Amino acid sequence: MLDSPFVVGIDLGTTHSVLAWTSEEAVSRGNTDIQIAPVPQVVAPGEVKPRPLLPSFLFLPGPHDVPSGSLALPWSNDPGWVAGQFARERGAELPNRLVSSAKSWLCHTGVDRTAPILPWDSPKDVRKVSPVEASALYLRHLKDAWNHVTARHHPDHLLEHQDVYLTVPASFDAVARELTVQAARAAGLEHLTLLEEPQAAVYAWLAAHTDTWGDMLRVGDVILVCDVGGGTTDFSLIEVIEEDGVLGLRRIAVGNHLLLGGDNMDLALAHAVRAKLAASGTPLDAWQFRGLWHQCRQAKEKLLTKPALDSVPLSVFGRGSSLIAGTLRTELTRTELEQILLDGFFPDCTLEAQPMPSTKVGVREMGLPYETDPAVTRHLASFLSLHLHGSGMNASKAPTHVLFNGGVMKPDLVRRRLLDVLARWYPAAPPQELPAQDLDLAVAKGAAAYGQVRRGRGLRIRAGASRSYYIGIESAMPAVPGVPTPVKALCVVPFGLEEGSTVTLEERDFGLVVGEPAVFPLLACTTRKEDPAGEVVEDWAGEITEVVTMETALSPTASDAGGTIVPVRLEAAYTETGVLELWCVHRDDPERRWKLQFNLRESDHSA
Repeated sequence: MLDSPFVVGIDLGTTHSVLAWTSEEAVSRGNTDIQIAPVPQVVAPGEVKPRPLLPSFLFLPGPHDVPSGSLALPWSNDPGWVAGQFARERGAELPNRLVSSAKSWLCHTGVDRTAPILPWDSPKDVRKVSPVEASALYLRHLKDAWNHVTARHHPDHLLEHQDVYLTVPASFDAVARELTVQAARAAGLEHLTLLEEPQAAVYAWLAAHTDTWGDMLRVGDVILVCDVGGGTTDFSLIEVIEEDGVLGLRRIAVGNHLLLGGDNMDLALAHAVRAKLAASGTPLDAWQFRGLWHQCRQAKEKLLTKPALDSVPLSVFGRGSSLIAGTLRTELTRTELEQILLDGFFPDCTLEAQPMPSTKVGVREMGLPYETDPAVTRHLASFLSLHLHGSGMNASKAPTHVLFNGGVMKPDLVRRRLLDVLARWYPAAPPQELPAQDLDLAVAKGAAAYGQVRRGRGLRIRAGASRSYYIGIESAMPAVPGVPTPVKALCVVPFGLEEGSTVTLEERDFGLVVGEPAVFPLLACTTRKEDPAGEVVEDWAGEITEVVTMETALSPTASDAGGTIVPVRLEAAYTETGVLELWCVHRDDPERRWKLQFNLRESDHSA
């Protein structure tokens, strides 16, 4: 943590990115309001205007896609790419040159997230960037915009010199978190701390109700944070506790990663419109459908933000020699939108419901691994049943309040549907909605508020590691023909371990292979909250899941021959940044240490 003049919160969102701030000078005068920084961006060719939101879209133009020099920004004549409003709008017309959902790709374990793969499935002659690079470019735009507006005459106000708090989904695993840090550092942001988005939403709510939140809650209450954004659905549970006679908050559960959000809804709308066109004798090819997908996203946002609209016109370029003559025109109606959103993504179900399984085709196209069941309500029922009504430490509890977050939860009809479903699940005491701020801005504001809490101003949520982490260790047993050697799960980071903590397993030695290739599985679990560091789980399949397996050859020292097994003790650090580091420390010589860093490409790991 820096002693910087500003505390900055950044929401690096799937759909929008936002930058919020507070200053030490303002706080010293008693002004604790959190401000949103305007972000200058290209809104039309040759036109730059400030906006509170930076749409998280990247347009990579070809030589004839935009007029020369029309993408200039106050701090760059022509960067060769454009992020923000114009990128989103022009990219909807040329989808093969539009990068979207980079945040979702950042947590996709099935691809090399450091390789230039986006725009996904675009022609070979189109320039591509990696999910990490796209994220870095959004952050670089935010940094350059801040520096242009705020720090032109004050070098000590440069964003790279401030205390920055960057949000990530609670469901992001150790690799996705570290890749997010890599993107931030590539953008020039070194003084960085990660914060989970549902926590940021709670910090924003606390900041908006500093003097009254204690009157709304009592000991034993459980807040369900329901965060449905552009790319992911995140559920968290936060309990109201009492410590030394004072109310406090403690996070007690985090949901699994669900690639389910606004992107899925936009795709469902596009399929419905395509079916309508096909029924009228106008089929679309894959290129046209991608453009329709982006247009449906824009139409959805207009219908949800402008209640007076009954429909929004859509146009899709034709594929003939005359694009204007071949343009296809249709519309998305409010009735279609509400039916698809409510019935498809928020259907009524019981508390005992589970996500519907789906038989997967053996060979499929590579792409984002969206959830096979789009029903947010069924995923929520599964989450609550697992964490509140099972056999664990929180059994028999029920949510008493709901805090909504994420752009999908902005419309009243969506929040009402979820509240109605929750009321049927808990008829004796229906959970009450906590009034939230602007859901587009809350996460960034909450991140800045958390920065002030870290400086001793306000209540800190007791949270720590959002899951238990394990390292796979090979059993010491004779080889048996046809039977693979069992791999046990050794807990190295227990659930809730506070940031800045280090765990050393000193009571047991392990053998580390150096000088030849070996694999190191990293595992995680959100339900085994009682496993202490050092706990060995033998039968872990189905509950503990693999995050990533790193394959590498650790370098031997001069005294080690290739293939040597050296005695080590394991040390895990959950850093202040919110990143996991694993060390193997030689039992007899602590100066000999090997770091296992699970942050590189899945196909070519090194340590």
